[in-house]
Amino acid sequence: MSLADWSGVGVNILALAGGYLLGSIPFGLVLAKLAGLGDLRQIGSGNIGATNVLRAGGKGVAALTLILDAAKGTAAVLLAARFGETAALAAGLGAFLGHVFPVWLRFKGGKGVATYLGVLIGLYWPAALLFAATWLAVAYVTRYSSLAALTAVAASVLMLAAMGEWRLGALFLLLGGVLYVRHAENVGRLARGEETRIGEKR
Repeated sequence: MSLADWSGVGVNILALAGGYLLGSIPFGLVLAKLAGLGDLRQIGSGNIGATNVLRAGGKGVAALTLILDAAKGTAAVLLAARFGETAALAAGLGAFLGHVFPVWLRFKGGKGVATYLGVLIGLYWPAALLFAATWLAVAYVTRYSSLAALTAVAASVLMLAAMGEWRLGALFLLLGGVLYVRHAENVGRLARGEETRIGEKR
């Protein structure tokens, strides 16, 4: 491997690490505390994402959490994109993993939906539009945030495959797999008819 090849590998590793650090910022946890909503880890599902912030009673804070959790994924991708597509992919992967497994919270982070969307916006915005439209439609009909997210993830991966975006499809298949695993309990509650609907407190 040439010096240029090693340099490229180094850039991609830095992009992955930088994306992880950016993604690991727990906006929901910080904003909820600042708003006087308490420690999200002790409320509802214990998750640090926007859905649990909403459950804690902060609609505006939940919206801001959603925006910032998505923005950190988009920012990581765009910052790394100047160094090439592979660096952008690495940064997107890092941002998602940083949100889901933040070192600051003993690797117990969010479920990754907003950051998944943010990475998708940075890498392939048409699929992000499909994701958002699917989420809104399913959430409107069922009032289940988890079902909306899982359906939207599947739709976005299928679109990437249909468009022949194989590298992106592979990345988002990986991210989607992690996201599905993180929603395993939600899937169980959905099957039992026990899942909490949007706006309900648990």
